[in-house]
Amino acid sequence: MKTTSLIYDLHSHTVFSDGTLTPEELANRAHSKKVDCIALTDHDTTQGLASMRHHCDLNNIQFVPGVEISAVWRNITLHIVGLQIDEGYLPLQQGLEKIRAERARRSRLIADKLERAGIANALTDVVELAGTEAATRTHFARMLIQRRVVRDMREAFKKYLGKKGKAFVSGEWTDFSQVTKWIVDSGGYPVLAHPARYNMTRTKMNEFLKEFKEAGGVGIEVATSSHNLTEKKQAADFANSFDLYASAGSDFHTPAHTRVDLGQYLSLPTLCKPVWTLWDSK
Repeated sequence: MKTTSLIYDLHSHTVFSDGTLTPEELANRAHSKKVDCIALTDHDTTQGLASMRHHCDLNNIQFVPGVEISAVWRNITLHIVGLQIDEGYLPLQQGLEKIRAERARRSRLIADKLERAGIANALTDVVELAGTEAATRTHFARMLIQRRVVRDMREAFKKYLGKKGKAFVSGEWTDFSQVTKWIVDSGGYPVLAHPARYNMTRTKMNEFLKEFKEAGGVGIEVATSSHNLTEKKQAADFANSFDLYASAGSDFHTPAHTRVDLGQYLSLPTLCKPVWTLWDSK
């Protein structure tokens, strides 16, 4: 299947989760990077969608309302992106509220561990950065960088926030099948985000994708900033093996520290079925 020459970026973040740009700034940047269609997929919240929709309209950019939801499968934390969701769908909002409450619980526990490691008042600074206790580990990493406890994100996760870090706390997330149902029932399309980041064996990924598709999943991210060329090809192979649609998204967070800018390096392999054909053909 031939891919279009239009630039689709279906994974991005703003200040409403762990990005650093407002929806207005993100839409303006997308326009400057010649992005034709963008999805806002903040973590576990749809708060920025109305503003993003407005500013995309002003920039003549096709807008896809989305969300990136924390989920779990067999004790593995993963992220499901919902595209073309109806943010007014009540069960979805109730589910997201529950997940944000879990984020807040985890934030307090991370701060407690940092306190024991000699880093005081972490939660105060993180709440100021995030605007909420329902913060991400990225907010904690930025706090550690600002305090010059660590030099960069990599060191922050290695020493403190990653699985072997001094302040690691696992989240108690919602089962992936329920998350997928919220997205489908809201009229959206569930897509597995950045599959290479979960370090699953091929066997495990095959098992997950079988269950994901049975639960209503329709897509998998193939082109994304955390995938190298080999991982991109593997994701494309999974998409074709399971007859899933392929998505492309930069996972953009901030202009200051970004591996891939909005709209960059997001071409899909020729044989992939682009996920946007699900709605562009309607």
